[in-house]
Order: sequence, then C-alpha cells, then structure tokens
Amino acid sequence: MKKHILVIPGDGIGAEVTTWGKKSLEKIATLFGHEFTFDEALMGHVAIEATGAPLPDETLEKAKKSDAILFGAIGHIKYDNDPSAKVRPEQGLLKIRKELGLYANLRPIVLFDELLGASSLKPEILKGSDILFFRELTGDVYFGEKKRSEDRKTASDLMIYSYYEVERIAIKAYEAARNRKKILCSVDKANVLESSRLWREVVQEVAQRYPDVKTEHMFIDNAAMQLIKDPKKFDVVLTANLFGDILTDEASQIAGSMGMLASASVGDKVGFYEPIHGSAHDIAGKGIANPMASILSAALMLEISFGLKDEAKAIVNAVDKTLKQGYRTGDIADSSTPSTHKLGTDAIGKIIIDNLVK
Repeated sequence: MKKHILVIPGDGIGAEVTTWGKKSLEKIATLFGHEFTFDEALMGHVAIEATGAPLPDETLEKAKKSDAILFGAIGHIKYDNDPSAKVRPEQGLLKIRKELGLYANLRPIVLFDELLGASSLKPEILKGSDILFFRELTGDVYFGEKKRSEDRKTASDLMIYSYYEVERIAIKAYEAARNRKKILCSVDKANVLESSRLWREVVQEVAQRYPDVKTEHMFIDNAAMQLIKDPKKFDVVLTANLFGDILTDEASQIAGSMGMLASASVGDKVGFYEPIHGSAHDIAGKGIANPMASILSAALMLEISFGLKDEAKAIVNAVDKTLKQGYRTGDIADSSTPSTHKLGTDAIGKIIIDNLVK
C-alpha cells in the first residue's frame, strides 16, 4: 500500500512526540511492505511566528493533498495570558477541521492493565473500562457567532447546531456501536438548552434506524459524575463539541494520563490524528513528554484511514509489551517504578519501536 502522510508537529511538545508517531509508521511500513511518504508543515504558534497566520495556506494545501495527517499539539502560554489577542494558535486547529470537513472526533479511552495504579481512581472501579467517544467537531459555541459589547463588559457565544450536523455524527456513532457492545449513550443538556433539545430529537430519530443498539440519553452534569463513579457502564458516548471536549479530558484519568490517549478527527475524506494532550510548554524541550499517545494515534490512522487492522494492532501490542516490561514516562510512573525503568521521551520511544513486530 502507498500512502502520503503529512506531519504537523505544532507547538510545545508536539515535535517531540510526533517524531515517535512517525517512526512507528516507518517501522510498520518496513515490517509489512508498505510505502509511506512524509511531508511536514507548520500550524499554531510556530506558524504565527513564521508567517503571521496560525494556518498558512501552504499547510492547508498540503493537508488537502495528503492521505492522512499526524498532528502534535497546539497552543502557547503567551496567548493564555493575553485574552485580547486577535490571532491565536487554536484558530489554526479550528480552521483546518472546518476546511477538511472533520466533523467527528473519535477518542478511545482504553486502559492498559499495567496502568491501573497510575490513575487517581481506584483500580476496582477502573478495571475493564473501554469507552469510545464521538465528539462533534464543527458546530457548537466554538463556531457560533461571538459578540462583545462596546463597553467590553458583556460577551456572548452562540451555541448552534443544524439537523444534518447532528445526524451525520450520530450515524457514525451508531455504526461503531453496532460493532462493539451495541450500547450508545448520548450526552446533552436538553432540560435547559434548545440546541440540546434538537440534538436529542435528531439522535432519537437516528436511533430508530438502529433497533439493535440500546440508546440512553444522559444530561452532561450526570454524565460527568457517572464517568468517574462507574466508567464501565459506558461503551460508545456521543456528544456535542463543548461537552465532548470536557468529558474526554476528564476521561483521561481513567487511562492514567492524557499522555496515553490518542484521537482521530474524521469526515468523508482525509483523517487527522493527534494525541489529546496539549502543548505542555512547562515540559517542552526537557525530553520527558510521553510519546505513547502519538504512537497510538498512528495506530488509529492505520486502522481508520488505511484499513490496516493488523498493523494497528502491532503498534498497540508494542506499547502494551513496553508497559508490561515495566517502562514508564514520568506521567504514568508510580512509587513502584524503579528509577532504571522511568524513562524520557526518546528512550521509551525507542523501546516501543524495538518491540514492534509483524
């Protein structure tokens, strides 16, 4: 198989972790006889510094011509401390999602047994958790009209959804549920928000097309509580952009760390794959970032965009073997981890690549 992959390292630790996501793809190509070619482009703070734009036209053109995109992270503390900044790194991420039609964000929350002690939650609550989130990506308050009064003392963000936006991601979620436990939980705030009432109406209509899938509706506040109280009760979770952003970050505690969680943003064409963690400028350049989420994002790319399930499984197995061997980065280490097994980004990345076998 021949595929062309665009790598966008982005900001902060992005370049450090995508190095190993790319290396895992290169190793898979060698082991399984594929031909993967790579290109690189700027987005985020680094793009603003170089070109003045968070998403340069050149990057967007390269993205549209690629078969899949491996992304690192976006953001910089400079903008966090300046809410009045007109140009921001995150605008690049929002724009590329819109331009590429990436309306569905898939975030698998899979707990490796070796990391039961890495979470702040009790192991008996966590063990056996396996959740697949479907977060809508191109609607909601992130894309709705934004206003600020002339005196700057009043602000508003429009939370808006259309029927087709809800329907298309609901279909993807139900199709996935059919291939899992046939259980889907749709999360909204339909007791308060009109946009959530539309969301629930559309999901109820789509549910009728999938009578073999059990559907549950849950308010966002209850879902946030239940996710920590009993994560095993969830299988496929379908929710809107804002709620999904919050819930999936909360769910990172189930897996032990954001450094373990991969994600896929998909539409009808090119797929966009990234770890869910941010740019983490406090540790950037120190060589201690966890590359596993980027490596696991590469596995998602192989499975979802290229249909290479055996190759994707090989990467997951390599990560699992590395954890079984006792190797950890700082974010997932606990008091039982020997100092000789607590490794930096490059050291643990190399072990994972060495553990990759056909």
